[in-house]
Amino acid sequence: MPDKSAFSQSVQRVRIWYVALLLVLIIFGIRLFYVQVIQHTHYESAALSDQFKQYQIPATRGLIEAYDSNKAVPIVLNQQLYTLYADPPLVQQPDKDAAKIASIIGGNASQYASQMRTKNTQYVVLAKKLSAQNSSQLLALKLPGVGTQGQDYRVYPDGSLASQLLGFVNDSGTGEYGLEQALNKELAGTPGQVKAVTDSNGVPLAATKGNIETQPVKGDNIVTSINLSMQTQMEQILKQEYQATKSQGLSAIIMNPNNGQIDAMANYPTYDPSDYQHVSNAALFENAAVTDDIEPGSSMKTLTTSAALDQGVIQPNQTFYDPAHWVIDGFNITDIEQDGGPREQSISSILSLSLNTGATWMLMQMGNPGGTQINQKGIDAWHNYMVNHFHLGQPTGIEQGYESGGYVPPDDPNGPAQGLTFANTAFGQGVQLTALQEGAALSSVINGGTYYQPTLVSKTISSNGKVTVNEPKALIKNTVKSNIGGELIPLMQNVVTTYLHEGFAFMNFPSNYMVGGKTGTAQIAQPGGGYYANLYNGTYIGFVGGNKPQYLIVVFNIKPNVPGYAGAYGGQPVFADLAHMLINNSFVSPKTN
Repeated sequence: MPDKSAFSQSVQRVRIWYVALLLVLIIFGIRLFYVQVIQHTHYESAALSDQFKQYQIPATRGLIEAYDSNKAVPIVLNQQLYTLYADPPLVQQPDKDAAKIASIIGGNASQYASQMRTKNTQYVVLAKKLSAQNSSQLLALKLPGVGTQGQDYRVYPDGSLASQLLGFVNDSGTGEYGLEQALNKELAGTPGQVKAVTDSNGVPLAATKGNIETQPVKGDNIVTSINLSMQTQMEQILKQEYQATKSQGLSAIIMNPNNGQIDAMANYPTYDPSDYQHVSNAALFENAAVTDDIEPGSSMKTLTTSAALDQGVIQPNQTFYDPAHWVIDGFNITDIEQDGGPREQSISSILSLSLNTGATWMLMQMGNPGGTQINQKGIDAWHNYMVNHFHLGQPTGIEQGYESGGYVPPDDPNGPAQGLTFANTAFGQGVQLTALQEGAALSSVINGGTYYQPTLVSKTISSNGKVTVNEPKALIKNTVKSNIGGELIPLMQNVVTTYLHEGFAFMNFPSNYMVGGKTGTAQIAQPGGGYYANLYNGTYIGFVGGNKPQYLIVVFNIKPNVPGYAGAYGGQPVFADLAHMLINNSFVSPKTN
């Protein structure tokens, strides 16, 4: 007979295994329910995260244009080149893929392979600035995790023309210097985005509802106020005069004094923005006409005269006794030449003979008409004109990177040698201006008393075609009374006539045009104090027009090596060349009466 005890034990073991199996199935069922139902969203997101990729779509950068025969033409363009990138986790055969890449674009295959093995990243750049043909060849290989992306690069078809006012765009797509930096936000536009579900090779899957795309918004086109013909000829003149005067740097501006627009602005030496990577001297990137401030010398006397005329403490036809020197705070102020010693002088001769003693005398009149001492009242008045009327000691706000604000000494009644300090500023020493600051200040006098913010922008054109005209912006009204420009203009014309009579034949202009100006020979300050004995900067500020001034010209010539005064022989010839260029090319309308 069968052993009932053994049979009973066997049945018991089967039941135990059955219960155990049932428990296992129940546990698996519960876990499956937990995963598929309760944690469905979590695991779906985790799965998608491996397939979900986010890409940025670069916006097309706006163009920069200038005027050529009253028509705006591009002077800064875009060229699409391609960036080769890899997504290391998706790369399957880095060594073989790297060899194939190197066979098309050259370069170091082992370096490509190393980059494609980079840990903890989904994006490495293998190469930049590839041609469209190279991009097509690489994409045809269908390498997992390897792709190309189009990117706009700046093209400057005119080479170095206007380079320092334009600036450049670096490899990261950011504007540097000039307009490119100052208006980077407007030019850059807004990048788009693609968020896409991809396959195992990182290729976006079409028609997937998880895909999200935001289109990029193109940057604004900037139409500058620059006249290309004028700019081109200015740069040729600067190069010639730089070489002729053996200068260490030349800057010049031609601006419209009646609205603040810049028609031409240049410096020499310069550079080609298409090849900025190979420029060893970073100072060449700066637009020195707005970034470099110097002591302007006697060209400042035009502003001193304007301030004194506006206060009514002098009259344009007035004469005065000039002692040929003043003792201010224990220091002698004299002229470069004594010009005949103590004698009667005039407001006109202060400018035509460039009398430092005359500029000092005008400062004395601001504090006490008829007096022969500098007092705090006169210092306060002159400081107020420099800062609050002529907008000196502060940036103009022009659309340029790294604009300098210059320097005006503080009006401190308790400061040391205040009389001497402000006497120096009256004839352009001890105060620092950029060429643009001086030009904008004098423009406000000859246009009738309105300080217009200097600008290089004529209008902007948005991506949707909306045109926004850059209207003249009056920062200060009534810098001087409306008649003061009419009093100063003949005084500056007389300076031109005086130099012509002294043998400067290049200052001979047709009689149906008005031309006026003022030289400046400025001593150069030493870092430790005082001035170099034989180093000077040459400046010139003047205007040219028909019935009224149409263009204002400023010239800064740094350390010219010339036989005479830096202003007369280093600044004045550049002004004359520019003024003749404007007249000869019919940029200026002749007198009608």
